[in-house]
Amino acid sequence: MNGNTQVADMTAMEMLRAFRRKDLSPVEAAEACLARIETYNPMVNAFCLVDPDATLQAARESEARWQKGAPLGRVDGVPTAIKDVFMARGWFNRKGSHVISDDPATDDAPAIAALRREGFVPVGKVTTPEFGWKGITDSPLCGITRNPWDPDKTPGGSSGGSSAAVALGMAPLSLGTDAGGSIRIPAGFTGIYGLKPTQGRCPIWPQSPFGALAHPGPMTWTVEDSALLMNCIASPDPHDTTLPETCEDYLVGLYGGVAGLRIAYSPNFGYINVDPEIAESVRRAVGMFEEMGAIVEEIDPGFSDPLDAFGVLFYGGAANAMRDLSAEQRAQMDPGLVEVAAWAEKLSLLDYLGAQNERAALIEHMNLFHSRYDLLLNPALPIPAFKAGLEVPEGWHNPRWPSWTPFTYPFNMTGQPSASVPCGFTSAGLPIGLQVTGGRHRDALVLRASHAYQAVSPLTDRRPTPNA
Repeated sequence: MNGNTQVADMTAMEMLRAFRRKDLSPVEAAEACLARIETYNPMVNAFCLVDPDATLQAARESEARWQKGAPLGRVDGVPTAIKDVFMARGWFNRKGSHVISDDPATDDAPAIAALRREGFVPVGKVTTPEFGWKGITDSPLCGITRNPWDPDKTPGGSSGGSSAAVALGMAPLSLGTDAGGSIRIPAGFTGIYGLKPTQGRCPIWPQSPFGALAHPGPMTWTVEDSALLMNCIASPDPHDTTLPETCEDYLVGLYGGVAGLRIAYSPNFGYINVDPEIAESVRRAVGMFEEMGAIVEEIDPGFSDPLDAFGVLFYGGAANAMRDLSAEQRAQMDPGLVEVAAWAEKLSLLDYLGAQNERAALIEHMNLFHSRYDLLLNPALPIPAFKAGLEVPEGWHNPRWPSWTPFTYPFNMTGQPSASVPCGFTSAGLPIGLQVTGGRHRDALVLRASHAYQAVSPLTDRRPTPNA
């Protein structure tokens, strides 16, 4: 397949401006992304479904609208990758599992329906671990997804296919989900931007087995593109317990800077061991916030590690997802997923309610914390990407993935908006992420601060260039 592959490095906003000037057509954009997929997907295994006929048909329809000067919506013609947990009409929704049918979906998930109304061009579905259950991306159905900066390493997960696709220019926009860090982990490991919005801001249907821990959100090369995508998907839906409609335009509020903001900086939450290179890179990034006029105080958020309560809630969700599956079906599944579900099946109702009590206390604690501080900055991850195909690094002290992502899951429990923005590289050339967290419903502020940092960061144009 041919196509101007340099076009694939354009952001969604750059593409839209080029469509408007008639310097670029949606068909050319789609062809460029499909060419990138053809080149790089055999190396990183980001896509589990590519449908060039459907993609190019949608691009031709968009091109006709642009030629008439009547684009359908805010992302008309922009190639977009869809994590294989979102229903997309006409394509399967297998969630990385042999036990789910490959029959095409007859409905769209709310986020996909919203993007269709806005004219997007779907380029395919991207990989996830089975049921999106872990912080790396491999599954019995699709195999191992790899990091575009070093294919021997994991891209993280569970939205690892989304992050690898965006990093390599396979699509400028992608949708992810995050129930314990599954947007921010792969964003941090692959050097892209990923936002977990406030819980309920963006609809997720069918309902995630991980309940209120789960958040859909944007994964993009730039903060600006994530704000654009939020404008499309952050709206209520009758299928879901979403928040009421707002008049928020995430692009309009993006450029206000950080001067005068009260920002808390916690290097390690008071209990996390952080790789020295990551710690130093994050510290430099925090210094740039001070240079931009923010009032920064080094202080820990003041809670103890909620890992045990998170495990009850999250693995309880895994058990719920598998409640009707037979022993024969479980034998086809990821052994790790089967193990955590079996563990959770032994929990009592009081165990679950106790974890909910801890979650409620953490929400209250962070609400009070953000009455004093507008934002909290810290590393997105305490370690760099490790060997692909492993749930935890070799020789790690704990067999389960949440043990190496302690900065992310607390904010799934609280439902706060939290993002990973690229802030550096290790000496081995692996990306480092800065986590930016705001109080509940302060999504626009998280985007604004992320954009202010990205605007002065030298990292925005540095793409991975793996040997195809």
